[in-house]
Amino acid sequence: MGRHVLLIEDEANIAEAIRFLLTRDGWQVDTHADGSDAVEVVCAAKPDLVILDMMLPGKSGMDILRELRAIDGLHDLPVLMLTARGQSRDRDMAEKAGVSRFMTKPFSNIEVLTAVRDLLAQASRT
Repeated sequence: MGRHVLLIEDEANIAEAIRFLLTRDGWQVDTHADGSDAVEVVCAAKPDLVILDMMLPGKSGMDILRELRAIDGLHDLPVLMLTARGQSRDRDMAEKAGVSRFMTKPFSNIEVLTAVRDLLAQASRT
């Protein structure tokens, strides 16, 4: 099972908290804060999982997700989408775009750890 997570989150305090949490749990965590080049960063980093904020500067997380799903070899890349917008419409759009899991802010540390562990366990079985 892979241990590399790419966190794309523009809120520095959230990014640092998640990075600290996952690093303490043994993950290699790279962070990125801008949506405009996020697809290129994912392709270059080749992470085992992406944690993607829905609202980013430069390009939305939803647009990034759609682009990732259109790239050969990234169809099954686990993507955990984070958002402060928890409307069912947003969740439905994310699911149609191919998100692996959707999490509404605020969330607890255990929710993030459980989601990351579950998504990578599922990915290792496929």
